[in-house]
Amino acid sequence: MEEKRERFYGTFFSKDSVLKIARWSGILSWVVLGIHLFTSSVMFIIFIQQFASGIYYQKGMSIFDLLSFFNPYLTQPIPGVIYFFGLKFVEHALLILLDMEESTRRSARNGK
Repeated sequence: MEEKRERFYGTFFSKDSVLKIARWSGILSWVVLGIHLFTSSVMFIIFIQQFASGIYYQKGMSIFDLLSFFNPYLTQPIPGVIYFFGLKFVEHALLILLDMEESTRRSARNGK
């Protein structure tokens, strides 16, 4: 029961191009996440080296002052994670919509 693949010209899009866009969206999401995590980790390592050498120490500092130094470095990868989930959402949404369109056509063709 193999379904032959025929080109249907009644759509406003090409199935192959939608699959390419979805695939590239998935690849781009991993690239963006990798770049953000790499740059964030490099900046955090540089900060830790400077922090360990005593560059940020001041007399009379409390623990809250020390924690405020770490805050920007811990929140820096958040935009990359948001871009990652956004691009993954686009990838999966395109695949789901493509599957819905294909199953609708198949059911209309079979008369069910």
